Amino acid sequence: MAQVYRTEYYLTASELARLLNVHINTVRRWSDRGLLKAHRFGPRGDRRFSKENIADFLAGTESVIRQPNEERVPLMQ
Repeated sequence: MAQVYRTEYYLTASELARLLNVHINTVRRWSDRGLLKAHRFGPRGDRRFSKENIADFLAGTESVIRQPNEERVPLMQ
């Protein structure tokens, strides 16, 4: 039996990019590298990100969150 997901509990890649103030390709790259878990929906395999997975990702990136006047630190070396 196919698993049913309620899409209102998920953010699209573009919604997440706006929320995090990054480019959509950055969100896609994090997903491709396994840093941010994505669920695939529909025949095109569009990415959707659960709020739990987003929270886990953000908890693991506390060291790269900066104040506006601080130097930018890359997420991936």
